[in-house]
Amino acid sequence: MSLAKKALEQGEGILRLTPTWVPRSFCVPGRRIKLHPDDYYSLGGARGGIDERWFSSTTPAENGPLTSKNEGLSHIAFEDGGKTELFLLKDAIDELGGKIIGDRLWNKYKAWPMYSKFFDNMGPLPHHIHPSDEFGKLTGQNGKPEAYYYPPQLNNHGGDFPYTFFGIAPGTTKEQIKECLMNFNVGDNKITNYSQAFKLQPGTGWDVPPGMLHAPGSLCTYEPQKASDIFAMYQSLVNEAIIPEELLWNATPKDRVGDYDLLVEMIDWELNVNPNLLETRYMEPIPVKDRAQMNADGYDDKWICYRSHDYSAKELTIFPGETVTIKDSAAYGMIMMQGHGTMGTWDIETPSLIRFGQLTHDEYFVSEEAANAGVKITNLSKTDPIVMLKHFGPDNPDLKVVE
Repeated sequence: MSLAKKALEQGEGILRLTPTWVPRSFCVPGRRIKLHPDDYYSLGGARGGIDERWFSSTTPAENGPLTSKNEGLSHIAFEDGGKTELFLLKDAIDELGGKIIGDRLWNKYKAWPMYSKFFDNMGPLPHHIHPSDEFGKLTGQNGKPEAYYYPPQLNNHGGDFPYTFFGIAPGTTKEQIKECLMNFNVGDNKITNYSQAFKLQPGTGWDVPPGMLHAPGSLCTYEPQKASDIFAMYQSLVNEAIIPEELLWNATPKDRVGDYDLLVEMIDWELNVNPNLLETRYMEPIPVKDRAQMNADGYDDKWICYRSHDYSAKELTIFPGETVTIKDSAAYGMIMMQGHGTMGTWDIETPSLIRFGQLTHDEYFVSEEAANAGVKITNLSKTDPIVMLKHFGPDNPDLKVVE
């Protein structure tokens, strides 16, 4: 029997995953993702600080020529006879297909088509864009929609700039944006002069379709997204730090570098100049079903990312001392935010501090079969709730997407 089959059988349809840390050379860690203070530069100063942890990922990180082997890819931890073996979640899904992610997704995608992450930067990111599939295919990549949720448990401080720029101010012309892009090497190209910023609130979130300019603020963010790492930076100066010009052309074919019209074409103009972004892109949690009944049964379940067909996410809370069985119609990955207890055959716990390379019991992948049957969760604390975030693939049967 293969390792993947053994692990799926041992976990009764639930796979234990290891922490997946990802550095970014242009970022300064916000130090809120529980990595040990000595370990934020474990991959070396040239790689930059670790300010991301990826979940349920079969998507490699695109981090330039210094990218390490399997960077960004989640591993399964399988323990047998006192020995722990690690192997890629991607390899397990390639082998077992629908047994893990369900036939609906496997038959359509032949892969797990999303991942999630914690993004934890001390300052804001540059105004940037994730191209659509149409433009992603120019470099052999998928386009990337993504969503944001700001977990209260990871936001004891807001960082340097807890505001995010979204879109382009109505009345802006394409010529004005093109001029900003052509001025990328003159210092501040002033592209955020043509945008608007929104103050970020823990416990809420935003939806960011492909083609939308955005400059994420400095709250620690949970980000479900399509399985892609494509991006292009359109802002040249952030927090007095220069952004390398190569990142402006990061999503451009080599033979079209210097084509500023292509960069403007990548912008979904109607989406960006929409004056009602709060109405169309902002997300406050929505109860999965009648809240009074859920609370009486010992738990609370909320949709936190619900505006995209490409993924969705929930925040599940189990009250102290309660045991509940939660059913879902689709496979999902999960990460513990608070509390401890059991989930199926597994112990679950929320570590306070994690060393680089250390294994944990806070991240799992639940197969569709196990999700359909129902996952039994017991909160072993008398005072502390269990809180977990759950990320699902495309077209979740349980969700009616809010357009």
